[in-house]
Amino acid sequence: MPRIKDIIIDTILSVKSQLNPSKRKNCFELYGYDFLIDEDFRVWLIEVNTNPYFGVPNEYIADLLPKMIDDMTKLVVDPMFPPKEVDSERENLFELLYSESHDQIINKRRPFNLDLVYPIPELKQPIGVVKNKNL
Repeated sequence: MPRIKDIIIDTILSVKSQLNPSKRKNCFELYGYDFLIDEDFRVWLIEVNTNPYFGVPNEYIADLLPKMIDDMTKLVVDPMFPPKEVDSERENLFELLYSESHDQIINKRRPFNLDLVYPIPELKQPIGVVKNKNL
């Protein structure tokens, strides 16, 4: 999960000047991130969707999707239009990874390190070493 969070922050930083060019207040967008974990447990970003799929292909998603939408609404709508009744049955599962708001600057990106790309040291590929000298 830490590597996935780093990649999410990297994608936001790579396009941050284009995310809200008109500097509108009180706007938000939900992104869908697709990742792949390979046989060496390395994390690869496949794509980022600005219009993520909200279908219900299995029971896990059927349970997760309403909670995610409810949590998102609590974060972005409730501060502007407080609900008459507060629902505090469940903890919000979102984690703020990056923010440049005027009252707080948050950046949970870890320093870049190739060792972080390979979560299992024994699987780390040597850099600059030719495996087959006959090539």
